[in-house]
Amino acid sequence: MKAKLRIVGLLAAPLPILALAVPAATASTVTPRVALSSEVVSAVSGATHTGALATSQKLNLEVSLAPRNQSKLDAFIRAVSDPKSKSYKHYLTVAQYAAEYGATDAQVAQVTAYLKSEGLSVGKVTGNHLTLAVSGTAAQAEKAFDVSIGTYKSANRSFYANSAAPSLPASIASVVSGVAGLSTASVRTAAYTKANAVVAHAGTTLTPTLAREGYNLTSSISSGYNGSGKTVALAEFSAYTASNPAEYNTYYSLGATAATVVNVDGGTTDKSGDVEDELDIEVEYALAPKATVKVYEAPNSDAGEVALYSALVSADSAVISSSWGEPEDDENNLTSDDADFKEAAAQGESVYAASGDSGADDNGSSLSVDYPASDTYVSGVGGTQLTVTSGAWASETAWSGSGGGISNKWATPSYQTSVNSGSYRDVPDVSAAGGNNSPWRIYTEGGWYTVYGTSAAAPNWGAFSADYDTAATALGKSAFGYANSFIYTVASSSAYSTAFHDITSGNNGGYSAGTGYDKVSGWGSYNGGKFIADEL
Repeated sequence: MKAKLRIVGLLAAPLPILALAVPAATASTVTPRVALSSEVVSAVSGATHTGALATSQKLNLEVSLAPRNQSKLDAFIRAVSDPKSKSYKHYLTVAQYAAEYGATDAQVAQVTAYLKSEGLSVGKVTGNHLTLAVSGTAAQAEKAFDVSIGTYKSANRSFYANSAAPSLPASIASVVSGVAGLSTASVRTAAYTKANAVVAHAGTTLTPTLAREGYNLTSSISSGYNGSGKTVALAEFSAYTASNPAEYNTYYSLGATAATVVNVDGGTTDKSGDVEDELDIEVEYALAPKATVKVYEAPNSDAGEVALYSALVSADSAVISSSWGEPEDDENNLTSDDADFKEAAAQGESVYAASGDSGADDNGSSLSVDYPASDTYVSGVGGTQLTVTSGAWASETAWSGSGGGISNKWATPSYQTSVNSGSYRDVPDVSAAGGNNSPWRIYTEGGWYTVYGTSAAAPNWGAFSADYDTAATALGKSAFGYANSFIYTVASSSAYSTAFHDITSGNNGGYSAGTGYDKVSGWGSYNGGKFIADEL
């Protein structure tokens, strides 16, 4: 999304006669300000203004710093994505990224000094030098960013938000790309449905054994390609109960090491999305049982989201999986999030996100796609109906709820031009079991349930990437890396017919599956053993 900057508060040079009427002290304190690229919260236009936020209200903000040397970074990502380049898959470390592309120490100090001068508290910059945690009262934030924060009520909920873009003094505005936390209008949801009890399904109810058989991972995992030595980071906006995935691990004798929680922006005690956390963890246990699983938990807020993704890429995990999202047009952190996802690509992290469970109508009123699955540097994962018979993949069709379509935010990326002649990015990129006829049997909220949705498909691909990376390390080869680059390279090669299951039937209400790439299932699902054998 192209940022639009506007200058506010800049005074023209006064005529001499007017200068006599302006006190010298007043004229000398006028400071030009520049509006940030942050968009005005869209939810404000459709809500009822109910008042002003209490000036004493405590706000936790995340200030995003603008990356440097973007043309150079673009060239680097092209090189590490090109199999013909000597730099192919020679990715950066977090420290290397920060030194070359993150904000400088001087820039961090400059922004920090201004924020502190306005009475705000400022934490240390993140490892990638792109984010500062900031806190203070609403009054302090309003003054520092020259905004008014009002309270609003919509049909569904009450929230507060800034009705105009925040601004900063011109001397530091170019260093800052956004401020998150001035609004609570945006909320992320998890893409899953939980059945009340384990019931019969037309396809296959997935257990660890059936999922491994369906995606040809049984032999690979038995051979030690099981995620060992790799970290899978799960992005979560809810807490969970550790005893539930522990029961799943014990019941199926998976031998997985218990997942650990990493609290971001204070973490969260809200367990309303615990099924999502537990589904993600248990899918990882089932398909990458020896991977190190880290659950990054943050508040379900704009500030929490910015803090979460910045923490994830600063940790440099091999794989990142997110099953939380919202319609593109509701997202307020596009610029800052994209910078983090772009960093992940440069660092060779495989990032997956559920494409949503609303078919081609993600926003409830028109053809639209889910975010962050739509981001250029994220691999959107759609859902399928999988059938496993006689210990092997038997068939797979596109699920009607699989999110997919055309982004209205991101231009067509270079890796997609061979299958997308339009101006904007298509979603999803790949798919896996997520339909109601191929749910996962998981242990959650103290019992056994069946759960389906693209929320199950994203961690599935994350687990496979961890298995692939274990195999790559054992064989002295390159890791999966920046997933979209690698996926499209493999899918466009002669290996496609063996490395992937091409999904050719089904639709999501706006688009139909077909031979090769499509806007319902992407390139399809993976054939694990064949994929590993073909590419390693």
